[in-house]
Amino acid sequence: MNKIQITSLLSLLSFIGVWAQQPKDTLNTEVISVVKPYTPTISDAFKINDNPIIDEENIDKKVISYQINSVPVASTFTPSKGKAKGVSRPKKERLFDNYIAAGFGNYTTPLFEAYIKTTPSRDSEFGVFVQHHSSQGGIKDVLLDDSFYNTKANIYYKQSNRGMDWQLSLDANHRLYNWYGLPETTSFDPLLLADQDPKQTYLSVGVDGEIVYYNSVFKGAKASLASFSDNYKSGETHFSVQPVFEMPISSELISFKFDVDFLNGSMDRNYENSSAISYSYLNLGVTPNFEVLRENLRIDLGAKLYYALDFENTNNEFKAYPNVAISYQLIEEVLTVFANATGGLHFNSYQDFTKDNPFVSPTLYSTPTDEKYRISAGIKGKLASNINYLFKGSYADERNKPLFMLNRIKSDGSSAVNESYELGNSYGVHYDDVKTLGLFGELAIDFSKEFTFGGNVNYALYNTDVELEAWNLPNLKTTLFADYHAHKWVGAAKLFMVDKRWDVEVPYGIMTFAPEDYKVDLGVYVDLNAELAYMFTNRLSAFAKVSNLLSTKYKRFYNYPVQGLQVLGGITYKFEL
Repeated sequence: MNKIQITSLLSLLSFIGVWAQQPKDTLNTEVISVVKPYTPTISDAFKINDNPIIDEENIDKKVISYQINSVPVASTFTPSKGKAKGVSRPKKERLFDNYIAAGFGNYTTPLFEAYIKTTPSRDSEFGVFVQHHSSQGGIKDVLLDDSFYNTKANIYYKQSNRGMDWQLSLDANHRLYNWYGLPETTSFDPLLLADQDPKQTYLSVGVDGEIVYYNSVFKGAKASLASFSDNYKSGETHFSVQPVFEMPISSELISFKFDVDFLNGSMDRNYENSSAISYSYLNLGVTPNFEVLRENLRIDLGAKLYYALDFENTNNEFKAYPNVAISYQLIEEVLTVFANATGGLHFNSYQDFTKDNPFVSPTLYSTPTDEKYRISAGIKGKLASNINYLFKGSYADERNKPLFMLNRIKSDGSSAVNESYELGNSYGVHYDDVKTLGLFGELAIDFSKEFTFGGNVNYALYNTDVELEAWNLPNLKTTLFADYHAHKWVGAAKLFMVDKRWDVEVPYGIMTFAPEDYKVDLGVYVDLNAELAYMFTNRLSAFAKVSNLLSTKYKRFYNYPVQGLQVLGGITYKFEL
């Protein structure tokens, strides 16, 4: 034992001896001169031994005696009688990983949905999702088959390892629609209609993967490969990969998102003749971003840089777009102001067109949309503890923006056509340069823990370069929504209001025309949907869905009336494997 430890121990024993009224210790305290200040390093830290070795031979043991003298203490504290209070603990609803739902409605509409998940190990997960929704049709006064079905399936596996996660999934989607929207201005021969097969099917199969790193400059990547086809020999392949890198610089963060995007597709013919259509594009992009975070301020300074290749037209270009976002919290949770400036080069794929409008003809040419810029600014926050709001304005400049327009009819009602989509019942895509001024506002009110009510308004003013109108795009869309959840009841309702849209219906035999002479108004429509569920137990519940509750006879697309009042009911069962 070193001198410092011996001296400290002896001093402690001496203090105890004085406190215990023992004779004064005659030991002298040694003086230690520190020549150099002690500067500890990490290597000086060590774990204390569980059984330290003490040299007892060099310690003089003293016999110590002590006594305790009791001193009475006056107390004025008078304890009150205690009363046990019961604690009310709300019963938590048990959550389940798996469920099966099945239902049936009018228009011969079956519905099936299932999600099953299992965990083979502590760090892995495997799941399957399946959904089917179909209808045998039955819209009044429709002359062709108006049935449809939509079946989806997804299988995924994900793994969590030390410092990283990864996931791989397989998606499949099979859809069927019919070109049942015949123009009312033409009288069709029943023999001509009996000879038609207006069915169109879409099949997509894709593989998606994602990997995430937590303690690395390389933060991860997303990749996808998808194949899309129909029963008219149209096909499309879409591949993309997006790696992301992040690195801190002082107290800030800089990131780089790379993008490799490839789209290749072909159509068996165009609408006017039998000439085939093909397109092939490759975008090589990088998005650097510098992030600045302060107490109430966030700034993202970046850009989007692309090198775009058009293989069919041997046209290659370098493009640059802004990518800046600023938000500042003026009053905590009450008022935040924000502004954004962005842009980009976006692919328009055949698959995306069919999702927006399933009644397009398989004769479309796809070209990217060049969004020069989109500037927006607004405010968001709370007007009160239970009232949330968001208001913003925007202005965008888009080149080659796709617009849906009704294809011209190729039959007078009795003359034969080559394809069933040539009866004025299909849509094509027209591209135009469009500038859009937009205003958006949303308000949500939590009246209680059980009931929420809100709505939003979206206004857009379009300025086209060539086309007379921004075909099939409304200027105004409004949504009101309400949600209710109490005890065993769960309910929701949504009311949609869509402003009028414009399209062009060209009579048979007209090859050259002015759009203003044949412009048609789709009118305003209102659609009210509601859903209600009752939970018998935490496993079993029943639900009912009502669509187009007002039974409005509107047309989402020209010549395409929608189903009237739709009622669907079913049950849901939740379980664990």
